[in-house]
Amino acid sequence: MGSLEAMPSCLRKVAVPEGRRGPWSVERFALRDMLRTGAFDRGAAPAGTYTKLVHAGRGIVMSDTPDEMRDHLEVAARAHGSCLINGLGLGMILAAALRKPNVTDVTVVETDADVIALVGPTYDADPRLTIVHADAFAYQPPPGRRYAMVWHDIWDRISGANLDSMAALMRKFEPITDWQGCWAEDLSVRCAAQHAGNTPAAEELLLRYLQSSVQPCRELPI
Repeated sequence: MGSLEAMPSCLRKVAVPEGRRGPWSVERFALRDMLRTGAFDRGAAPAGTYTKLVHAGRGIVMSDTPDEMRDHLEVAARAHGSCLINGLGLGMILAAALRKPNVTDVTVVETDADVIALVGPTYDADPRLTIVHADAFAYQPPPGRRYAMVWHDIWDRISGANLDSMAALMRKFEPITDWQGCWAEDLSVRCAAQHAGNTPAAEELLLRYLQSSVQPCRELPI
């Protein structure tokens, strides 16, 4: 279940060097034994060395463990043509897209200049890549631009509270993309559903999301 051998060849552990910039750091970490990781018992991380992106106040924002890779399986498979990625992170899905010869160009929109400075140099030698320092909600693609794929990955944690912003981004980009998706969308819906029975606010959030004009990108686990 946690084996890296099961991953598509384009999806690999990152090669971003360790470093610090402002409140951000890229760090290697070692797992000596098989470790259960992630919300909803999603899988196991085999012993080995991995990389994490850490914020001084927010903690670990992402890593390149198999859990994180599995979250990106569909988008890695769908990447082709012109792609847009909201959120740079460690650049794991960016690297996967750039390894595919049928990807013509990738635009990454990242709101934090320190993340761009820390992670961007690993990838910016590829002429197909453009990194834009902007907020995903405010960014305006060039007039007439259309994307084969748009991927939204701007959230630190799986939470039902992510659903409003997921729906907002998908409504924004729906007219100009053939396919789009959000990181851990299905698990965020499940999280909201688990709390809906006891928390009126969570129930309202879930209903608002399900009634939004944008259909979820995958079958929902509720």
